[in-house]
Amino acid sequence: MVTESKRLIRPDTATAQTLAPRSRVPAWLIALLKNPVSITGTALVVAFVVVAVFAPLIAPPPIPSEPYQIPRQGFLSEPQPPAQGEPMGTTQGQYDIFYGVVWGTRTAFKIGLIVTSLTFLIGGMVGAVSGYIGGWADEIIQRIVEIFLAFPFLLAALTLATILGAKIQNGLITGMIALVVFGWPGYTRLIRGDILAVKNMDYVMAARVVGVPNWRILFRHIIPNSFYSLLVVASLDVGTNVLTFAALSFLGLGTSEGYADWGQLLSYARNWIPTLNTHWWIVVFPGLALLLFVLAFNLIGDAFRDALDPRMSTRV
Repeated sequence: MVTESKRLIRPDTATAQTLAPRSRVPAWLIALLKNPVSITGTALVVAFVVVAVFAPLIAPPPIPSEPYQIPRQGFLSEPQPPAQGEPMGTTQGQYDIFYGVVWGTRTAFKIGLIVTSLTFLIGGMVGAVSGYIGGWADEIIQRIVEIFLAFPFLLAALTLATILGAKIQNGLITGMIALVVFGWPGYTRLIRGDILAVKNMDYVMAARVVGVPNWRILFRHIIPNSFYSLLVVASLDVGTNVLTFAALSFLGLGTSEGYADWGQLLSYARNWIPTLNTHWWIVVFPGLALLLFVLAFNLIGDAFRDALDPRMSTRV
């Protein structure tokens, strides 16, 4: 009898595991740390961060007050191959490719992070208000969003950058403004759908019943449970925005002449495309930097999607 009573009061293994304290580390973070895709993307981003931070030591600027101005090794039109003084060679006009690639890393982070942050905040806030309020306000906001989405993104950004370039001499700012103006509607549509799904949940209805103000419900209960999809898209858009800005620079609507920007370096190769077999360095080095940068954030975005989307989970 004593043995039987002890057996009855002893919790089984499943109950013991249930009563055990849960780890404070979020499950999605553990999934990211175990994902080879996430590790690879993070390693690439860390490498670019190191280059950006130590750019003054890797490629000391000849003019400290203008560190983003690529130094020129002369004025010859034909690009020169890699040599001892220029390990990556020079472009048309004798701009140092190594210096442009190193300092272009800072330009890429500046563009990617600022543009993505602004589009994330603007689009997220507008979409959250639209989805939560609903009614006529939602209809008006969504019609405005549809107007912006009706324009092809790259073509619209090119047009706006051209218009702003006549009034603002800083090509970096005009390009970033163009990307922000036509980049936020996608975030608005995305978070609006999540808000519509979350705002009728039981815990939101309970908060309304006890008299919690609408602004507190929105910012304390709804948005924190709806922004995960935005994080995935934002992590992907960091690389996408850098790539789009490089396209603007390639077409002459981005940064000014000689500015340390990967798209600017690639634009100097346009006249030498037929001879790339002998002038390969003018495309390989800046193109590889741009490729790896975009790839790094795409890998991180894919890993975020796998970790945060429950439909991608294989756990039972």
